[in-house]
Order: sequence, then C-alpha cells, then structure tokens
Amino acid sequence: MTVALCATAIVVLALLWEVSMPWLDRKLEIRRANRARRRDGAVAVAGYDPGRERRAEQRARELLKSCVNEEEWAMYPDLGFVRIWGNESGASGEDVLSSDLRGVPYAYLVYPHRPVVAYLPQTGRLLNEYCVEFPDETRPYGSTRLPDSDDVLAKWMALKGDERRLITEANMHLPGRQIDPKMLQRDIWRLGRWERERLERARRAPAQPPRTAGPADPTA
Repeated sequence: MTVALCATAIVVLALLWEVSMPWLDRKLEIRRANRARRRDGAVAVAGYDPGRERRAEQRARELLKSCVNEEEWAMYPDLGFVRIWGNESGASGEDVLSSDLRGVPYAYLVYPHRPVVAYLPQTGRLLNEYCVEFPDETRPYGSTRLPDSDDVLAKWMALKGDERRLITEANMHLPGRQIDPKMLQRDIWRLGRWERERLERARRAPAQPPRTAGPADPTA
C-alpha cells in the first residue's frame, strides 16, 4: 500500500512539473525582458543631458550679440524680436512694397521660429509675412530645430546679406496668416515705447567728463 501511494505521488509530481514548465518559462522570459528594459532605460536616462538645449541657446545668444548692432541686441532680450531696416535704395524694396509705396522706408520684425514680417514704421501698416526656415542639419539628436537665437541670427544674416533672395524664395502671405495682426500691432507699439524710453535714458545719462592729460613724465 505504501509503495503504491509513493508511486502515485511521484506520477502526480511528474505531471505537475510537466504542466508548470511552460508557465515557469514564460515567467522567466517576462522577467528577463523587464530587466533588459530597465537597464536600457537607465542607460538612456544617463545619456540624456537636460541642460544641452539651454547651453546651446546661451551660445547662440552670445553669437547673436557679437553680430548685431547695439540697438538690435538691446531690443531682443527686452522685446523678444529684432527690428531690421529694409534696403530702401535696393531693388528688393520693389518686392516688399506696392508700386505706390516704393521709396518709403520699411522694416522687418524678426521673431524666433516665426515668419519675418514687413511693415511701415511711420504708420504701423503691416505689409507681408515671409515664412522661412533654417534647419540645424548638423545636430545629431534627432531635432532639426535651431536654438531661438540662432534662428533670429540666420534671418538677420539673410536679410543683411541678400534681402532680395530671402523674400523671393520665402513663402509670402498677407499679414495674419500665421501671426495675429493684433499681436504685431501691439509689438510695434511696444517697440515705439521702448525706443522713446531708451532715448530718454540716453538724454538723462550724465555726460562723461573729458579725459585730462596726466602729469608730465619728469624723466622726459
């Protein structure tokens, strides 16, 4: 009787082992996969640098400051855009202005990652939007978006270097296609107030005393 019970128990255990083997294999595979995912995730997190974009923007700002003039750099941190005067005497003005406005001074508002906007500073009249893009093809992180200040600098260089080519190759639209005209009018008003306040500060600034010659060299 005891031998029979032992044999029965051995058979039952063997059957249970055969049935549980696939379940155990699946559990082990899931555990290995989860461990691999955690390990890969830890490596990815360790390789990610959250300050990379901030440092890139800081370098771009330093480069922009070194290229634009004093007034243009001063307005960019304060207002978030740069005003660039158009080439009044060049042929490019014919592409910006209608025939009855040729010869009138015009300017551009240059925003980061937004269309370039042409307008008349005397009246605030909006002329056109020019959609241009300068991708960062050298960046190996899967993003072609330039830092904000690099995008502004690229547009500044294009307008200063070859205004006609930029506005000819850009997608031109009437004002309001991508930027709210109310926001543009508000920015033009802000720019005018900013210029008046800057001029007033310059007037109130104390004049620098003239440099006086130092004492004569007794050995001369």
